[in-house]
Amino acid sequence: MAATDIQRQTYDVIHCLLQNELDLEMVETDGPEDDSFDPVKIASKLRELGDDYDEKVIKPLISNVQKAAADQVVTVFSDSVDSLCNMWVMERAEVGSEKQLLKAAITLGLFIKKNCPDMQNVAEFALMGFVNNRLTNWIAEQGGWVSVSKNSMS
Repeated sequence: MAATDIQRQTYDVIHCLLQNELDLEMVETDGPEDDSFDPVKIASKLRELGDDYDEKVIKPLISNVQKAAADQVVTVFSDSVDSLCNMWVMERAEVGSEKQLLKAAITLGLFIKKNCPDMQNVAEFALMGFVNNRLTNWIAEQGGWVSVSKNSMS
């Protein structure tokens, strides 16, 4: 799958991830076919991946994102993801670094959505930028978002 296709799908997945879950219930999926790209289903799996976090660890990272100037949000978000990921890698070195990066990015994005609703657009932009810049090649190597959601999030 081409990187541009992954990036387009990333937009759909991240947008679904950060929307209100009640709004997503009204979105019609592509059908019962299990191997088709369905951003709602993938976002749901990502949400499960990002639900496990230690609030004491995340709050200082979110504070940095909140204080960042508008043109520095993506950089500060990326630095915060790296910091969180490095903590997790020390705890669980057996998990691949890309999966840890994805989990850390999703966790920070969901935490911002929940605790700083006025920053939801900023979180969406930063999360899409991070995934597209740092994880597109890995997602492509896995076979795309459908494969990532099946194989890497279980």
